[in-house]
Amino acid sequence: MLQKVYDWVDERLDITPLWRDVADHEVPEHVNPAHHFSAFVYCFGGLTFFITVIQILSGMFLAMYYAPDIVNAWESVYYLQNQVAFGVIVRGMHHWGASLVIVMMFLHTLRVFFQGAYKKPRELNWVVGVLIFGVMLGLGFTGYLLPWDMKAVFATKVGIQIAETIPVIGPIAKTFLSSGEIIGAQTLTRFFAIHVFFLPAALLALMGAHFIMIRKQGISGPL
Repeated sequence: MLQKVYDWVDERLDITPLWRDVADHEVPEHVNPAHHFSAFVYCFGGLTFFITVIQILSGMFLAMYYAPDIVNAWESVYYLQNQVAFGVIVRGMHHWGASLVIVMMFLHTLRVFFQGAYKKPRELNWVVGVLIFGVMLGLGFTGYLLPWDMKAVFATKVGIQIAETIPVIGPIAKTFLSSGEIIGAQTLTRFFAIHVFFLPAALLALMGAHFIMIRKQGISGPL
């Protein structure tokens, strides 16, 4: 049945050459763990992408139940964990995945740095990777407030105070993040919008550019 559907679409859009161009790409020998034990360090990038996909899918599930206002935010999270089927599992995946994706990305960044994979001709890809790291940190920071419990509010307050110490743009960053003098309803709404719309859009665009450049330049050589 699936083959018939594929054949029907392929007959009209000729998608097989595009798929073959992706699937038939040769992987260098030095990233094959069967030949080189050190090849496992090349898995950090793929693991980061895999966890990111889990974060996106679990986040979509959580967004269907979350209420981004100070009256109902905590109650919606409580309902999700205690009343929705598998809700506690999905939220746990999203919660721990938020930390794990940072760890994997940090290890991937270390691998690229110490193996010199940021050098010519991959300088631009290194810059894009650093921007992705920044977006991931932003996702972690904005998502921390969303459960709207005391721990989240006070941790966000500390984070905004740190942002305020940035030279020149500190006061602007504080006003932008808090949307006022105190952390309140507008802050929660703004963090929700940044976490769900703006940063994911930036992340997808940067990841697309990252993968295109990897495809164009190939995987970097061994140390």
